Amino acid sequence: MNEVRTLLEKFWICKDTDKETYYKIKRDIPNFQKFIREQLGWKLIHTENLLKLEKRPAHAEPYMGIEEFAEIRDYCIFCVVLMYLEDKEEREPFLLSELISYVETQLKEYMTIDWTSFTQRKSLVRVLQYMEKLQMIWARDGRSEGFGSEAGQEVLYENTGYSKYFATSFPTDISGYESWRDFEKTDFDEIEQDKGASRVNRVYRQLAVCPAMYWDGNEDADGLYLKNQRQWVARYLQQNLGGNLDIYRNMACLTLDESDCYGAVHPRDAMLPEAVLLICARIQDELTKEKLKKAENECIYISKEKFSELVRNCREEWKKGWSKEFREMEEAKLIETVRVYMENWMLIRCEQDQVVILPAAGRLAGFYPKDFEGGTEE
Repeated sequence: MNEVRTLLEKFWICKDTDKETYYKIKRDIPNFQKFIREQLGWKLIHTENLLKLEKRPAHAEPYMGIEEFAEIRDYCIFCVVLMYLEDKEEREPFLLSELISYVETQLKEYMTIDWTSFTQRKSLVRVLQYMEKLQMIWARDGRSEGFGSEAGQEVLYENTGYSKYFATSFPTDISGYESWRDFEKTDFDEIEQDKGASRVNRVYRQLAVCPAMYWDGNEDADGLYLKNQRQWVARYLQQNLGGNLDIYRNMACLTLDESDCYGAVHPRDAMLPEAVLLICARIQDELTKEKLKKAENECIYISKEKFSELVRNCREEWKKGWSKEFREMEEAKLIETVRVYMENWMLIRCEQDQVVILPAAGRLAGFYPKDFEGGTEE
């Protein structure tokens, strides 16, 4: 077991439910603590009952939200529930009716709360189920999803005490922050005493938790550091996370062997990644035939209509090899599904009326056998 990768994959590790992993990682902390502290610049929380690596990214990315949440209201309710649990003792019980009254009181100044609305009840249910998944609360009598069906359902919960470790602590007052950019400034831009360490942290964080690292131009400080220190960066990453560091003109990424992967993986054995590999192959083919052109920053700029055409043409050419779901999916939904996946994996970036195809789209491509009946004769 790679202890650092285990900490990266899991939000936290609770001794109550995973005692073996908890003790194995805790014993090994001296072997990787320096890498966590100096290269990544992260805080490792270890108590008698919990281990947590505070994985603050170098830059905010679209895919970094809570996967279980569906809308902004979910996050607002979640923050209020965390506030509610702050005043509860460890193992203290509480009723759902008490909680929803508190949520309604705290949020009424910012949004309308109406528990007769099914969508609003579902928001609270998503929050409660997520908190149960992370063991911040336990349902002792009743089920959280029952509230989604009927507003009057009662549930008895128990506070585990883990919720107080969920939120990250910041060195400055964040009450006046207006966007995610303010948090990035807190971590890096405003640290005057040691900008070199901040640059090191940015580079390692990006490579450790993101599909790719990009930079603009030859004078970019992070890009220059990575190129100049590539041997040391590659060594530290390989020793602690495994994989190989690949560096290109304005891009770098950590590539893992198929048998040695961690976290979410691209590509994997599923229809959507397969479709994206085919689309990347078509992009590379059109680039070779000079139907598409790279800009100086190695990116390709196309219209949204051109991107939609690429997706449509791939399905039309290879649909006999696609699953029933993707063969019959509505065109608009298919294009949006592919767009979100490629954006999350930092293969493309959407800007107003255009799509920017990023260099990572040129690293991998998918092909069916030449004798596949859905293919071409070439």
